[in-house]
Amino acid sequence: MLFSFINYLEHEKRASAHTVLAYKKDLEQFQEFLKLSFETEDIEIAGHGEIRAWIVDLVEQGLSTTSVNRKMATLRSFYKFLLRSGEITKDPTYKLRSLKTPKKLPEFVQESSMEKILNEVDYGVDFDGQRDKMVMEFLYLTGVRLSELINLKWGDIDLQSESVRVLGKRKKERIIPLTNMLCKNIISYRKVIEETFSNVNESDYFIVNNSRKQAYPMKIYRIVRKYLDLFAQTSKRSPHLLRHTFATHLLNKGADLNAVKDLLGHANLAATQVYTHNSMEKLKAVFEQAHPKA
Repeated sequence: MLFSFINYLEHEKRASAHTVLAYKKDLEQFQEFLKLSFETEDIEIAGHGEIRAWIVDLVEQGLSTTSVNRKMATLRSFYKFLLRSGEITKDPTYKLRSLKTPKKLPEFVQESSMEKILNEVDYGVDFDGQRDKMVMEFLYLTGVRLSELINLKWGDIDLQSESVRVLGKRKKERIIPLTNMLCKNIISYRKVIEETFSNVNESDYFIVNNSRKQAYPMKIYRIVRKYLDLFAQTSKRSPHLLRHTFATHLLNKGADLNAVKDLLGHANLAATQVYTHNSMEKLKAVFEQAHPKA
């Protein structure tokens, strides 16, 4: 049934490749735990006691609360699938409760630092430099996810309407506007690609490596880390940090929360509201500095 569940995630739930892989690994880890601790690999007949024992084992190993909760979510989805399929008659996760996690505000790069990264860094005029510049600009100015960026093709970009079509989670499509400056830089980037390789086709990937193949995730991580290290005063250095920065800066400038939700491709408003906390912190700081009674 593990294969059937993975197939269900891929084709019916339309989960991303990253999510499918994470679920598969979680279930395989649970299967290995059952083998070592209970001398069985049949996860379909595992009960609440076996599941609880695995959760305790994960906590004792020092796994983060977030990671443990994600693994619990995997089990919930798997056993609900078995219940709907008629493979089991009782869900062994129904008593399972997520571990409490301390609330953390999403980190973001200060506007002054982003200004320096975009305008003061000498990226160079060759392909590597212009590609790196495009990665930094596109992530920050559109708020797209890493997976959305590397899967983007030239045919998804409409310079005439100054917009890009993005395929997000669960194959959900959204349109994101592009700034006039970004459109000009995309034209320059395309010219460099054509000078370095050959003409650009609509089916070509937008961000590529030196062999003109689709850029892989770690390549994007390295690019982002390289330039964030120059100016960003944050503990994290990831492509997703630029997505947080995109959302926070929009809200700081008074953008409508629902509009930001649509731009980010969030399924519900709750996922977007976390960024309002950063905006509120800025408002508090302004209030305390400016109000005579603060």
